[in-house]
Amino acid sequence: MPAQVSNGLIAALISVLLATFGAPIDGPWQGSVLGVGQASADDDDGDDSDDDDDSGSDPSDRTGPSAGNGGNPLTIFRRQAIRPQPRPVPQRQLPRHVPREIVALGLDKAAEDRLVAEGYEVRERVALATEGGAGLVRLGIPRGVSLEAARARAATLAQGAVVDMNHYYRPEQAGAEPCSEGLCLAREVVGWPPVETLADQCTVGGRIGLIDTAINGDHLAFAGGRVETIRIGQGNLPASGRQHGTAVAALLVGSRESRTPGLLPGSELIAVDAFHRGEGNDDRSAVYDLVRAIDILASRGVKVINMSLTGPANPLLERTVQRANQRDILMVAAAGNDGPRAAPLYPAAYDGVIAVTAIDRSKNAYRRAGSGAHIDIAAPGVQVWTAASVRGAQPRTGTSFAAPFVSAAAAILKASNPALTAGEIEEILQRNAEDLGAPGKDPVYGWGLLNGRAICQG
Repeated sequence: MPAQVSNGLIAALISVLLATFGAPIDGPWQGSVLGVGQASADDDDGDDSDDDDDSGSDPSDRTGPSAGNGGNPLTIFRRQAIRPQPRPVPQRQLPRHVPREIVALGLDKAAEDRLVAEGYEVRERVALATEGGAGLVRLGIPRGVSLEAARARAATLAQGAVVDMNHYYRPEQAGAEPCSEGLCLAREVVGWPPVETLADQCTVGGRIGLIDTAINGDHLAFAGGRVETIRIGQGNLPASGRQHGTAVAALLVGSRESRTPGLLPGSELIAVDAFHRGEGNDDRSAVYDLVRAIDILASRGVKVINMSLTGPANPLLERTVQRANQRDILMVAAAGNDGPRAAPLYPAAYDGVIAVTAIDRSKNAYRRAGSGAHIDIAAPGVQVWTAASVRGAQPRTGTSFAAPFVSAAAAILKASNPALTAGEIEEILQRNAEDLGAPGKDPVYGWGLLNGRAICQG
């Protein structure tokens, strides 16, 4: 008898038995029938309700790679209410900036007063430590005035100011790809020391900065850890999702006792949630908040900042990156998942930022990774095992999950020799990279694959 027919008859029989013994059978079912089922995992579709925890006490109640076939056959099904979730709007249809709003850095009071008199609205203002206390301001523009005209007017009134649209930046993630826990240990590709020997082989310590979405601080991945979260942004906006931020944070500093030990378990992480949930069910950070996040981390003495996010070029962001570089802060960013023919994305494409692309376990380039002369280095970014947003773990794919490998390596180098400058750390990473693709630096792999062995030995 064909397996499909057999499984169908068994499923029907179990349904009859459930009905006979009074078990409710109405509503959607999720789970597996005799080990053949569907994974119920936290993927990147914005749904937080179905995290794959693979960690329940009863193996028969699991789904996905670790699902078991034992136990009472009547408990093989797992019934869950499925709440309808809005699907994310495709990236190409999402807005690129806040409507009818500009941002200005270094706008003097006289120019600001003149703009207010002309009908502009000061929506928010903050002083930046990296700018010596100079102000960053959000301005709503009058009706009948275009964004281009508003930007030009503000720049004319204040010659030294940096003015642009309030562009959006978004996390760089792709759909989850299934694999077993053992096969998802992407760190082995770069020779990253096992958690058990990390402290013996590497100098671990110092602070790492993270700018990302919200983090689930109650996740077991952070039990006993040193994770500080800072929420910025407008209080009336919907909170960002926890999928992306939790996954990146756990990859960096996840507890060594958890199912998702981080690259640097026990290290201190200062995570700034600069995002909110947009109308397209996407997580987005306006450049106003992104600039503030970098400034906060710089003022806290952070020397390595991970930014697994991308967006368009913006002079305010470029200026902030330059100011961070002047403070000897090493900045690491995801190259983006728009494909090898896409235009460069930012902040990765700025000078002074290490642009990280992704490879798989066979050291092949991730098919959706960006490419170009700005690419600096490659790291694992396909099927990377890390924390899901509510509980448990799952594999993640995207340049977002390659960037933390480089941030962790930079943090080790800085902890090993605090006198190293950001430029010297970047040079060490480049010099020790495993050359892939065309000899020397190339637009696909940059200088090559991150070498974890050399980082810890050095």
